[in-house]
Amino acid sequence: MVDRTEPGPTDASVRRALRRAASGRALDTDEATALLAARGAELDELLRVAGAIRDAGLRAAGRPGVVTYSKKVFIPLTRLCRDRCHYCTFATVPHRLPAAFLDRDEVLAIARQGAELGCKEALFTLGDRPEERWPAARQWLDERGYDSTLDYLRSCAVAVLEETGLLPHLNPGVLSWSELQRLKPVAPSMGMMLETTATRLWSSPGGPHYGSPDKEPAVRLRVLDDAGRVNVPFTTGVLIGIGETPVERVEALFAIRRAHREYGHLQEVIVQNFRAKPDTAMRGMPDATLHDLAATVAVTRVLLGPQARVQAPPNLIAGEYDLLLRAGIDDWGGVSPLTPDHVNPERPWPQLDELSRRTEQAGFSLRERLTVYPEYVRAGDPWLDPRLLPHVGALADPATGLAKPTARPVGRPWQEPDEEYGGRTDLHATIDTTGRTADRRGDFDQVYGDWSMVADRVGAGATVGVGDHDLRTGLRLAADDPAALLEPGHTEAALALFAADGPALDELCRIADEVRRDAVGDEVTYVVNRNINFTNVCYVGCRFCAFAQRDRDADAYRLSVDQIADRAEQAWLAGASEVCLQGGIDPRLPVTAYADLVRAIKARVPGIHVHAFSPMEIVTAAGKAGVPIREWLTGLREAGLDTIPGTAAEILDDEVRWVLTKGKLPTAAWVEVVTTAHELGIRSSSTMMYGHVDHPAQWLTHFRVLARTQDSTGGFTEFVALPFVHTNAPIYLAGIARPGPTWRENRVVHAMSRLLLHGRVHNIQCSWVKLGDEGSAELLRGGCNDLGGTLMEETISRMAGSGNGSARTEEQLIAIAAAAGRPARKRTTAYGHRAG
Repeated sequence: MVDRTEPGPTDASVRRALRRAASGRALDTDEATALLAARGAELDELLRVAGAIRDAGLRAAGRPGVVTYSKKVFIPLTRLCRDRCHYCTFATVPHRLPAAFLDRDEVLAIARQGAELGCKEALFTLGDRPEERWPAARQWLDERGYDSTLDYLRSCAVAVLEETGLLPHLNPGVLSWSELQRLKPVAPSMGMMLETTATRLWSSPGGPHYGSPDKEPAVRLRVLDDAGRVNVPFTTGVLIGIGETPVERVEALFAIRRAHREYGHLQEVIVQNFRAKPDTAMRGMPDATLHDLAATVAVTRVLLGPQARVQAPPNLIAGEYDLLLRAGIDDWGGVSPLTPDHVNPERPWPQLDELSRRTEQAGFSLRERLTVYPEYVRAGDPWLDPRLLPHVGALADPATGLAKPTARPVGRPWQEPDEEYGGRTDLHATIDTTGRTADRRGDFDQVYGDWSMVADRVGAGATVGVGDHDLRTGLRLAADDPAALLEPGHTEAALALFAADGPALDELCRIADEVRRDAVGDEVTYVVNRNINFTNVCYVGCRFCAFAQRDRDADAYRLSVDQIADRAEQAWLAGASEVCLQGGIDPRLPVTAYADLVRAIKARVPGIHVHAFSPMEIVTAAGKAGVPIREWLTGLREAGLDTIPGTAAEILDDEVRWVLTKGKLPTAAWVEVVTTAHELGIRSSSTMMYGHVDHPAQWLTHFRVLARTQDSTGGFTEFVALPFVHTNAPIYLAGIARPGPTWRENRVVHAMSRLLLHGRVHNIQCSWVKLGDEGSAELLRGGCNDLGGTLMEETISRMAGSGNGSARTEEQLIAIAAAAGRPARKRTTAYGHRAG
């Protein structure tokens, strides 16, 4: 590797940084880096400052002077790994192992022995995706019917919960958003060491992570963010002394701080010192010194603050307990009376009596915690899946969230909680009379993440300079070959059209209406349908959504299966051909509920079309059930699902998605769901919500994603442009989003949707709920051909503050079409003719 030795900070810069830290001032990268060099009296002062910050945090948490640990067993599920970290002795090769994986009985034997010794945590440690490198791993999984290591891990975690009562903590390495969704129901906590953000240590030959795809810093940082989006109590940390510079070490700590500030999910941060091991490529590297470790721990504490939980492994510190306690740790991590540290097998755990004695000598008391930290135990939703609550509750002291001293783990069923229905079930009607109880939900300041971090993500937006040449080119293409506007070579022309105003906008809308007439004729279509929003309980944290409520909020509700079937029957008797079902991502909703709802409706009203479940609902339910999306959708189709709404799209550009929502599915997952649905013969609509923190370049990206998907599947029935309703939207109340789109933007988005999707999606719908009757009539003259449905009830937009009511009669929709000078026709969900 290239020598990255840097000149050290001066004594003056260390003293200046110490003064700022002692006075509680925020440190920048240079100042934090200077503190890493503190030694002698300056190190003592740094430790004093860090210790005081830690002590203040423990007092605020209600446990002054308490240092925690977790009594656990290590379960090395597999020591095979696709990575090649140059310091690792845990990963090995197949011929050195009796089998590629521990089998289920071996896993349970370790867990049972741990339970008998009073352990409460089962730490699953394993290599990253070994089946992608080692045929022996692939064969072992295939022979036992598992698609992947993660599928087997999930199965073993459930077995440990049910057979022993130990709480699984999962360390499977890099996980995607969808994989985190699948594993969250079986483990109260998970973890992955960030280690470093120094890309050169991964990309340069000879670097400690060279040849290890899962150690790319950008990939690991994405995992930290996705864990926060999914509300997983997560463990991470840094590994020091592997060749990183002091600046790079500090940059990793700042990255950890950023992730936690945005999502609040990092339950502990480990500062681990590199210890060279024989038979590894880095056996000749010097160990990180204990003074270097202490300084790094102290800087970690100063940067992360009093609420952070900072840990140093007690078996790697050569007996220097007091030094690390002075540096600001408040946790010793997991300690096992049974199993070795399989990652550092040459470093045995200290005996618990010794750990307690040394902790008390330093002026602290030692208390056992669970694998999930007390703050998350006491919060419950949204951090713990309801299926885990009985297991966690049996071992937790309800007053403190720490481990209950007298509790012993006992196997319990891992199952859905009892179904609970009720709440404000008349909200669909009373939203138009008495309205919502308050303008925001009770956990406004927590569920959406740190608003200041959200604001920092919002750029000024892409400014588009509209040149006459680009505008003329765009209008010419719109008239002659509108779909060509999506091609990369015509990006400037497309963006110029999105910025059109005045006569140019009038011309754009005229062209769009001509294209509409050629594509679908003059009839304005509509469907007689009913919306049924079956629950509004949700903890995903979509920052634009005013519909979602906490379980205990005054406006929260859940409808029973019978209530939903009743509403479907009422709709049928009123002339509806479709019911549209969507709800919040309710953690207490059983995974069987989605198919049960469809079956109940079809049993009551066999002829009605069931248009149900957004891609977010589908991917979350499939994850909770632990099955692939295709299998989940196949089950819904067999239950009677006809089509799905293409909602939860918002803007299909992750840059803006992660501003709009804390935890909703990423673009790739949305595309996977709708593509799979289309391949199974389940068609969908497509949508875009605009006018919040977005800009035209992101709209163009969105349309390109839709076009690629339609080219692949042909499954979209229509496109619906959804103007952002701002009034009660959290992101607007927080002062971040603008107050919805302008009328110019409404006109241009609907016109451009007709042009950009020409030849791919024939039907362009305008939403009377969001635009009103006059606005809808105007857009029917600018490229749209569809008014959507009668709805009968509409709660989502009304909770956000839409002032256009919750229902329209057929006569009212026909009148909107007439105001646009057009005839109207009743249709089916898939745009077939419907008589009557």
